[in-house]
Amino acid sequence: TSGALSKLLALPVFCAVVILSRLLSNALRHREAPVFRYLLTIKLVLLIAAAVLAVRLGPFPDGDHCAAIVTGMILVSAMAVQNAAHRVHLASLPPSTLMTGTTTQIMLDLADLIYGSSAEDTAASRSRLARMSGMVAVFALGCGTAALLHVQICVWSFAAPPVVALLSLIVRGSATP
Repeated sequence: TSGALSKLLALPVFCAVVILSRLLSNALRHREAPVFRYLLTIKLVLLIAAAVLAVRLGPFPDGDHCAAIVTGMILVSAMAVQNAAHRVHLASLPPSTLMTGTTTQIMLDLADLIYGSSAEDTAASRSRLARMSGMVAVFALGCGTAALLHVQICVWSFAAPPVVALLSLIVRGSATP
């Protein structure tokens, strides 16, 4: 299928960027810099770069075209920075990126509640459901919104993620998690 090379590159690029994010975080921490804010800013810059490329060079009918691969790997890099930032700085919150793990846990907890389990397990399941269900609902809403945007404005839909990332930086301010 189209885009085989980018599919093969996605995991190594993701892994390399997570490692680089951690190394950068350690260096920034030693300088007492606002690490989380820097990571969010890097993600914002990557999303802006991807949006500019998508709008200028897209749509990409050939997933193996150089422009498609570069745009895709920039998006993979932004996702890697988001994952690294979340795991390190927001570890107590449900995942904000990879929803399969969260969705799987919700379904397991629902099955346990349907089947019935000990009071302790039931309390733990209910607690996880309360924390995670909202995240999945927001994720689903985001997916639906992104799909509608893409249908309406095609490659310009790639301008939305940098706007959301910028808003998160503004709302977050210089506070640390």
